[in-house]
Amino acid sequence: MTGYKHPCRYCGELVPPDANVCPACAKINPYGDFRCHKCRAPVKEGWKVCASCGFKLETVCPKCSGSVFFGDYCSKCGARLTVVCPHKGCGTEQPPVSESCSKCGKKLGGK
Repeated sequence: MTGYKHPCRYCGELVPPDANVCPACAKINPYGDFRCHKCRAPVKEGWKVCASCGFKLETVCPKCSGSVFFGDYCSKCGARLTVVCPHKGCGTEQPPVSESCSKCGKKLGGK
């Protein structure tokens, strides 16, 4: 049994239950709970901190510099809330949760 389709939280189109990306709008995590970027506990949009670990759930969008809920996308400009490691040979894309790259360990701000 394949299961019921769910509406995408971004565009409203129906998405298969095992989808990680909406086939209509191409955004990740199209349904279900948002997850804390630190401990992966379920969080709700509008919360200030994660109820499980206390991680701050407000962040600054790397594209528009707006202060927004730390979901997957900026609620103001629609940009993905990630940073890319600028170091040669790395280029890892990750949420802006620390000052260092999760793969190579070098500072994300350069140098």
